[in-house]
This record gives sequence, C-alpha cells and structure tokens, in this order.
Amino acid sequence: MKAVIFDMDGVLADSEEFIAEAAKAMFERTYGVTVALGDFLPFVGAGEDRYLGGVAAQYGVTPDLPRDKARTYEIYGEMIQGRLKALPGAVSFVKACRTAGLKTALATSADKPKMLSTLTAIGLSEADFHATVNGLDVARKKPFPDIFLEAARRIGMPPADCLVIEDATNGVKAALAAGCRCLALLTTFPEADLRAAGATHLVQNLAHADLSSLLISYPS
Repeated sequence: MKAVIFDMDGVLADSEEFIAEAAKAMFERTYGVTVALGDFLPFVGAGEDRYLGGVAAQYGVTPDLPRDKARTYEIYGEMIQGRLKALPGAVSFVKACRTAGLKTALATSADKPKMLSTLTAIGLSEADFHATVNGLDVARKKPFPDIFLEAARRIGMPPADCLVIEDATNGVKAALAAGCRCLALLTTFPEADLRAAGATHLVQNLAHADLSSLLISYPS
C-alpha cells in the first residue's frame, strides 16, 4: 500500500444528515413537495445529480439540476455552520498518512462546492491531500470505478497500490471495480450490506483504524 484514497461523506464527516435535510428543504421550497429523508438513502455516494434526480423521479418532479443543486448547496452551507463535525479519528488519520509518506487523495461524488464547505467545516482543506477529485470531474459516478481511477492517476499510483476508505455500498463496489483495496467503515450502512458489496476489511470508523496494521495487512 503506497496511497490512501478517502471518500468524504461518511468517512471524514457525517454530512449525510445535513445534505438530506438540505435536499428535503429544497424540494419543499422549490416544488412544494414533501419528501422523506429516507428517500435519499439508495442514492448515497452516487453524486448529487442522481441523489436529487432519483428522488425527483419518485415524486414525479422534473428537476432543473444545476439550479436545484445550487439551492441545495446554499441551504447545506447554512445548515452545517457550527453543527458539522469530523468523524472520530478522521483528521488525525489523514495527517498520519501524510506523515507516514503515503500519497493521499480525496475522491468524493459530491460536487466541488459541497466538498469545499465540508472540508472547511471539519478543519481540513484541499492542501491536506496530494489530489482531490469531485463529482464534477468524472462522467460516471459510483458504483462505476471512474472516480477512484482518476484519483489514482492524479497521484501517480497504480490502483492496486491504493487503499480506498469508503462507507457506502456503491463506493465499495466502485473501489473494487477500480482494482483498489478497500477498507469499509460502519458509519452509514450495516455490515451485511457492505460485505454483500464485496468489503472484507471493516472497522467502525477511522478512530478504530490502525495505520501500522493496515500497512501490514496491505503490504507494498
């Protein structure tokens, strides 16, 4: 293992609650439609176009995605102020990877405005990673492998030398399809669902992930 690629939502920060609340508020304010927070769960990790578009289809709404995403991000940015925190161990693990000499990348299906708002809220920035990839950088979202292949390319590493840290079933499938190793966190989905997606290594969150042990488990 020579590099670590981090997903963001559910790995570094538990922002799913806030983006779901923001999207729900957007549907109410824009379309007068009351959706359920649980409606968004099947689209977690698939990018905001699918996240909003999938729910819109369920309610017979024809979305204006550029406008709807902008409104959702604006509401999200307001909601997370003073509320969104880094998940246990997340910030220290990112910094430990850099100290250990590993290449690091952030690969999130979220669009760049949400990526930047989230990183700022939890005390990280783009500068804490050797490269970042967001949902606007790839045409095909998870479970397709494109985002992790692009992250590996940007840090100059073969996918087989990269460990992806994910929390979502779509993300696990994408990481394995890219040819990366994958560590799944139990922050969002049940263990059974993650194992069904192909995960073999799981921990509760990054506070329970020991970097030295991972380097042994995934030797170069």
